[in-house]
Amino acid sequence: MLLKEILFVLCAYLLGSIPTGLLLGKAFGIDIRKQGSGNIGATNVYRTAGKKLGILTLLGDCLKGLLPVLIARAAGLSEAMIAGVALAAFLGHVYTVFLGFKGGKGVATALGVFLGISPLAILLALAVFVPVLYKWRYVSLASITAAGVAPLAVAVIEQRVEPTAMALVISFIVVWRHRENIARLRAGTENAFR
Repeated sequence: MLLKEILFVLCAYLLGSIPTGLLLGKAFGIDIRKQGSGNIGATNVYRTAGKKLGILTLLGDCLKGLLPVLIARAAGLSEAMIAGVALAAFLGHVYTVFLGFKGGKGVATALGVFLGISPLAILLALAVFVPVLYKWRYVSLASITAAGVAPLAVAVIEQRVEPTAMALVISFIVVWRHRENIARLRAGTENAFR
């Protein structure tokens, strides 16, 4: 059983590590790491390679978080292991082995993870994300705010230690990965979403 669980975690990490934005960009002759912010996530792809590739990147990164959780649940893994698989998929995106452990900021993959763990929590996080983005036009600010809401929503809705702990770790990493954005927001130099 332990080997099966280790394999699930490893496969989740490797799936999460697939650099969706980079691969899609390269398919269209663009190295996304040399464009815009250099980030491989959906926002940078959207800004530098267009709406279509940005949306495809968002969907791909989201699926990297969702599929491992759904498969782990279908396989009958414990709640602790499902949380472990979810975290592994997220960490794969943020610290991908295929790019020297440098990846995206994890927002879309976290979205997929939370869709699999607690869909209602995602609705609450989106209820914060959308108005913040609409009012201030900063994806980073909306992402940080939603990341702050997500663990609380998971705790209230799921009322279980394992998914709540996983949500707290993911939320902390998402905010940490946005530290440069936070500095730009404070300085008034952050790029608004158009």
